[in-house]
Amino acid sequence: MNLPLHIARRYLFAKKSHNAINVISFISVCGIAVATAALVCALSVFNGFTSVAAKMFSDFDPELQIAPAQGKVFNPDSEALKEVYALEEIDFISQSLEENALAMYGDRQEPILLKGVSPQFEHLANIDTLIIDGSFVLREGDTDNGVIGAGLAMLLGVRANFREPVELYVPKRNVRVNPANPSSAFDRNHIFISGVFALNQAKYDDQMLIVPIELARELLRYDSEVSSLDIKLKEGASVGETREKIKALLGENLLVKDRFEQQEDMYRMVNIEKWVTFLILAIILIIAAFNVVGSLSMLIIEKNDDIAILKNMGASNHMITRIFMFEGWLINMVGAVAGLVFGLAICLLQQHFGLLKLGSGQGEFVVDAYPVVVYALDVLLIFIAVSVIGFFAVLYPVNNLRKRLLQH
Repeated sequence: MNLPLHIARRYLFAKKSHNAINVISFISVCGIAVATAALVCALSVFNGFTSVAAKMFSDFDPELQIAPAQGKVFNPDSEALKEVYALEEIDFISQSLEENALAMYGDRQEPILLKGVSPQFEHLANIDTLIIDGSFVLREGDTDNGVIGAGLAMLLGVRANFREPVELYVPKRNVRVNPANPSSAFDRNHIFISGVFALNQAKYDDQMLIVPIELARELLRYDSEVSSLDIKLKEGASVGETREKIKALLGENLLVKDRFEQQEDMYRMVNIEKWVTFLILAIILIIAAFNVVGSLSMLIIEKNDDIAILKNMGASNHMITRIFMFEGWLINMVGAVAGLVFGLAICLLQQHFGLLKLGSGQGEFVVDAYPVVVYALDVLLIFIAVSVIGFFAVLYPVNNLRKRLLQH
């Protein structure tokens, strides 16, 4: 039997002679428990929002995307990419070429994101389910068509199957501009609007115009280059494993992005907020740990007689200091475990009953209640953080006791 641990456990759980010490120890446990539960709930809510964001990835965001590490475009016919095309996990690959352009219709003009796509894009994005006017037809005979976002269509004042085409202007690449004739700095073409789509995401609905990739290459003066290769995986294929396979084949010249990395700004923002919150709550946990310092210091003062008796019975200074070290750690561990249980219980109730609502009524937000997702790694990290903070909190009063024992 570990005698110091047994005595420490008796000090914590047995009835104390002074009720104030008992109360202070209970407050210390509660302080650690509340801070730990707050960490569990806060990180789980951020995980929940990340999960909601993942479900809101648009149909335009492929499962995997190959993009250049530097520059805007790359050659899709390299030997390394031919090996990628042959991977059995891949269903098909759609080529994409994007660039900023100017669209004009009548007396209206708007800056747009021109997106040239190959025919496979229709199956990649399930575009038919997104069309609210017209149909997804990018080419009819020798006529080039375009599919436009609903917000951009409203800004330009166009609808599907209008007889007048939309004019497209793109700055010429690698051409010296004649200041006397500014219009010569632009390549120009036109398309007819065959359909209008709506994703309910402003960056697509208000800016994007989808055209055949051949037209985009002609406007941008490219031969076969693409700005990305959008990959559709076969059913059951692992995104993570396939991503690693493609990365191993391509090296460092091309990036392989999953859906989170394609939405890098949003994902980084959520992660920064999550870990800043963790840091703030960890500081609160450090403040709560000062209760352990006070509780343990007062317990040492109260147990002076017990310390003297133990020394007379032959207990070493090391054994006596271990008793109170275990006492402090027990306070911290009881608080940590209680906090984890309490926090997980709150998260479970929120998941099933949505106790904490977003807004005053249903339908105001994407979700009606705060979303919660608990990750085992987060729980482990919280437990480690609480344990480390508790370990250092105990050192100060125990070191003072050790010095005092050495003086006697």
